[in-house]
Amino acid sequence: MTITWNDNTPIYLQLRDRVVAMILDGVLNEGDALPSVRQVAADFQLNPITVSKAYQELVEEQLVEKRRGLGMYVNEGAREALLKNERERFLREEWPILYARLKRLGLDVEKLVQDSRKTEGASS
Repeated sequence: MTITWNDNTPIYLQLRDRVVAMILDGVLNEGDALPSVRQVAADFQLNPITVSKAYQELVEEQLVEKRRGLGMYVNEGAREALLKNERERFLREEWPILYARLKRLGLDVEKLVQDSRKTEGASS
């Protein structure tokens, strides 16, 4: 896991978002163990409390569970729940801004989709 930290967001939230991305990308699957708090803290030179806070966020969102003495594991249904939440967030927060920018620039959404499909087909 390679991470570049930015100064605009707390590190624990950036770490939480990285784990979410790993679940969405299929790097971490249901039932997989998350790296230990100590391992992540050592790998990225973070305070273990920061890592624990990120993991606690995931527990509170019911994406992972803590198994006493064993560590943290990705819950069943975590990926589907994340997909649902991320889609809703995108449509609520990001899409209106993106759509307004496309309109301002005089870009046709349907044409962009068609062009991207042609590009995908050519690169396959």
